[in-house]
Amino acid sequence: MLSRPGASVGRHDGGMSGRFAPSPSGDLHVGNLRTALLAWLIARHDKAGFLVRVEDLDPVVSSREAERRQLDDLIALGIDWDTEVVRQSERVDLYRAAIQHLTEAGLVYRCYCSRRQIRAEIDAAAQAPHEHLPDGAYPGTCRNLTDRECAEREAAGRAPALRLRAEGQQIAFDDLVLGPLSGGVDDVVLVRADGIAAYNLAVVVDDHHQGVTQVVRGDDLVWSTPRQILLQRLLGYATPNYVHVPMVNGPAGHRLAKRDGAITRRDLHGLGWSDHTLLRALARSIGIEGAETATAAADLVASFDLATLPRAPIPLERLLGNDDVV
Repeated sequence: MLSRPGASVGRHDGGMSGRFAPSPSGDLHVGNLRTALLAWLIARHDKAGFLVRVEDLDPVVSSREAERRQLDDLIALGIDWDTEVVRQSERVDLYRAAIQHLTEAGLVYRCYCSRRQIRAEIDAAAQAPHEHLPDGAYPGTCRNLTDRECAEREAAGRAPALRLRAEGQQIAFDDLVLGPLSGGVDDVVLVRADGIAAYNLAVVVDDHHQGVTQVVRGDDLVWSTPRQILLQRLLGYATPNYVHVPMVNGPAGHRLAKRDGAITRRDLHGLGWSDHTLLRALARSIGIEGAETATAAADLVASFDLATLPRAPIPLERLLGNDDVV
C-alpha cells in the first residue's frame, strides 16, 4: 500500500521528454484519450519533447490494426510526437540485457507459482508478511529454492517466471499531482513463464533508453511506481518525474476499461460527435476554460495549467455532458 511520507526521491530539472504508451489491444476509450492529451499538454506546455511507444509485448492481445487505429485517434485530436513510434516487441534484446545485469548482481530467482497458488497462499496466511507491500504481494514461496528443487520442477514441465529479489524495500517518491508518497516493493515478476518481459521491467528499460524524464499516466498505476523506481536504481537509471492523473469513471463508478465496453472516439462518431467536439469535452474535463473554438490540441497549450487539473475522478457522463451517451 502507498502512504504519504516526508521524504522523496529527487526529481529531474530542466528539459523533459514525455510519452504516451498504449497497449494495442483495442481502440482507445475516452479515458485513454484524456490521459494522452494530458501527457502531451504537460510536455508541450514545458516546451518538451513527446514520444509514443506501442506496448505490444503480449502477442495474444496485440494487433497492428489496433495500433493503427490508436495512432489515428491521437492524430485526429492533434496529438503529435517527435520521434519514430517504437514497439516493445522490437526491443527484446534491451530487456534481456537488463535481466542479465540483475542476474549477475544476484537479484533474480526462478518462480514456479501460478497466480491461483499465490492467491491461495496469501489467503491462508494468518497475516500479510509485510503490511507495507501492495495488496496481493508475492509471499516469497520460491525465493529460497535450491538448484535441485528448481530442476525437479522443470523436469515436471513447469516453466519458471523470473522474479526480482526486492527484500521488501520501501521507496519514497514525489508525484507532481498526488504529492509525496511511499510504498513497499514485493518480488515483482521480471519475465513471465512464457519468456515475455513483464510490464514493470519493460517500461523502466524503455523509458531509460528513450530518454523519458516525465511519466504521465492514470492514478490506477501509482501502485507500480515504487517497483519501477527500485528497478531504475538497481539498473543505474535516473528516475523520471511522475504525474499520476485522476481517472474517468464509468456509470458504475469504476474506472473505464476496454473490456467493459468503454466509449471510444468511433462510438462517439456514431452518435454524431465530431473530433472537435470530443477535444473540447476533454479540455473542459481537465480544467481548461475557453476551449469552445479549439480544433486541435495545439490550441489548448497556452491555456493549460496543471494546477487547475481536477484532483477527483470524473464520471464519464459529466465528461461527455450527456447522460444519454452512456
